[in-house]
Parts: sequence; C-alpha cells; structure tokens
Amino acid sequence: MSVAPRRDTGCELLLRRRLHAAGLRYRVNYPVPGNRRRTIDIAFTRARVAVFVDGCFWHGCPEHGTQPRANAQWWSQKLAANQARDADTTALLEAAGWSVVRVWEHSDPAEAAQLVTDAVREHRRPA
Repeated sequence: MSVAPRRDTGCELLLRRRLHAAGLRYRVNYPVPGNRRRTIDIAFTRARVAVFVDGCFWHGCPEHGTQPRANAQWWSQKLAANQARDADTTALLEAAGWSVVRVWEHSDPAEAAQLVTDAVREHRRPA
C-alpha cells in the first residue's frame, strides 16, 4: 500500500492537463473544509467544485474493482472503509456548499474534463 501513489497519478495528470488547456485554474491536494486530514484531488475554490479521481481498486469500481483472495476479510473491510470515507467526504463538502465530481481512473480524460468544466462553469460565482 505504501508504494501506491497518493497524488499525481497518470490519470490525474491527464485530467489536469486537459483542464489547464481549457483555461481552468485549480488547486491540487486542497484540504477538505471541516476535515483537514483529507484532501481534494483537484479543487476549484472560487466555484467550490471538488474533483476526485478515484482508483478502481481502492474505491471499489463496479466495472473494474477486484477483491483479493489472500486475506479477503481484511481487504473487504479496508475497501468498505474507503467507500464509507468517500461518502462522508462528499457529505462534508456538500454540507459546506461545495459541488463534488467523482471520476474513475479509467474514465476517458476528455469526457472527464468536459464533466468538470461544465460543473465549474455552472457553479462559478460572479466576481
């Protein structure tokens, strides 16, 4: 587990490049308001849009997620805890007035960038 990158994964970098090319500026690994131990992968602070790029294994993708056979009970509890934490983080952000966008690591970067761009433009505050 310690070898798995927590940030700057390939799918995150692809998405960030597309968002930057679209003229959007963002914060990376921004602390979640109300729980500073958790971070938002890509945060648009003015629009209050939080983007999470979830890994298929770690966050239980219904399409690509797998359950290890070795130590199955421990892994089942671990992955369930990850999903519960994701739901809690989403609830915290929405309670604070943020919009949350979650994309899977296998998502097409162009489609994910368009989804994020639409959310940011929809939630932008007038200056």
